Amino acid sequence: MKTKWKLFLFCVLMVAAMPVCSQVGSWKEVRIPALPEFKPQEPKRIELPNGMVIFLQEDHELPLIDGVARIRGGSRSEPSGKIGMVDIYGEVWRTGGTKNHTGDELDDYLEVRAAKVETGNTADSTTIGWSSLKPDFNDVFAAFLDLLQNPEFRSDKVELAQREYFDAISRRNDDVGQIAAREATKLAYGASNPYARVPEYATVAAVTRQDLIDWHHSHVLPNNIILGVVGDFDSAQMEARLRSVFGNWKRGTPPPEPRIDFTPARPGYYLIPKEDVNQSSIRIVGLGTIRKNPDYYAIEVFNEAFGGGMASRLFRELRTAKGLAYSVGGGVGTAFDHPGIDRLSMGTKSESTVEAVQGLFEEVDKLNSHPITEEEAQRAKDSILNSFVFNLDSAEKILRERMAYEFYGYPADFLERYRAGIEKVQTPSVTAAGTKYLHKEQMPVLVIGNTKEFDKPLTSLGTVTNVDITIPPPPAGLMPQ
Repeated sequence: MKTKWKLFLFCVLMVAAMPVCSQVGSWKEVRIPALPEFKPQEPKRIELPNGMVIFLQEDHELPLIDGVARIRGGSRSEPSGKIGMVDIYGEVWRTGGTKNHTGDELDDYLEVRAAKVETGNTADSTTIGWSSLKPDFNDVFAAFLDLLQNPEFRSDKVELAQREYFDAISRRNDDVGQIAAREATKLAYGASNPYARVPEYATVAAVTRQDLIDWHHSHVLPNNIILGVVGDFDSAQMEARLRSVFGNWKRGTPPPEPRIDFTPARPGYYLIPKEDVNQSSIRIVGLGTIRKNPDYYAIEVFNEAFGGGMASRLFRELRTAKGLAYSVGGGVGTAFDHPGIDRLSMGTKSESTVEAVQGLFEEVDKLNSHPITEEEAQRAKDSILNSFVFNLDSAEKILRERMAYEFYGYPADFLERYRAGIEKVQTPSVTAAGTKYLHKEQMPVLVIGNTKEFDKPLTSLGTVTNVDITIPPPPAGLMPQ
């Protein structure tokens, strides 16, 4: 019976649709209604007298309560002689436990509640967060609070983290993609730039437990924290709870943000010979811009049209038409508070390496003679807008985005502005964005591959500088302290 009813309903729908279909000669004539106004659920913002900022985002779909505290200060602020310190801090903060419980005891405590409390770090911040079922919130939040305010950084966990780091250093040249990303960043920003620095055995071994304690005391201050909570709770009750917990925490003076200089490498060709591969990895890089730039929306459309996916110009011309690329893409780089990296990337067989580099440069040149078309621009805008909702399809994603705007000093409605900004981009400004920021004569080119199999010597394109990726050995007798 169910099958018959389904068939009946299908027939009814088909008959109902026939008048509409008969009026349309082609799918191109189907009218697409305008997208509804985008109005995400805005989290509640609270600022305590001590400077701590809290965001509350109710979401009653599941009986869960999650939270994360983002603390200003990350690896870009660590001393140059102790590169890797904040990575170790981000790990040992959790594994080292608290004054009352070891990290292993905390694991057991959380496991029986199907909960977690985790720590981490990035270039500009460290984080500590929790995830729990609603009935277990009080217990899990207490564990989170204990770890936030009373970490122990036990010495055995510090040493374990250092040994793990040593192992990672020893294997950092095993993967070509990792090599390409690391060395291209050095070319774009400068090898000593905090966003490009690489930990070595000596810098990791120099980190002490006291370094981690000192970092924690100088950075984990209420006026240096943005806390976001999302889940099945009442905002008024949660606000009262958080005010009672954090309201008496005295504000402090966090360290100043470091002054960061960006010193891109000279234009030219940089080679990493690697005889155990049959493909070449190519990265053409340069210094990009920030998202507060008025050109940001045009840049976004340009990136999608020029090198953003299978419908992009780079993919069509270099992979589909010429068969030069396994993978290809790129565009103008943007970041929140520092220049992003302009990047053109390609993977090609060894025998087409030089031709592939020339092909990338030709596509940049063609922007002047063959600007991004109306069709390319519209397809790019549609792709961005159609995927936009999936990047923000949960209360948690919206909360994290709103916290990022707070962290970097962006307008609270930057998220709503994004869609409108993309829609307003005019086709001529798309090409203008590309030609304004992509200057091939200023961009260093990194090539990793088997030079014996290249179609031509890389020197046929210009001066070549070999890049040494040898891992410096640890000094004799040097062990974790």
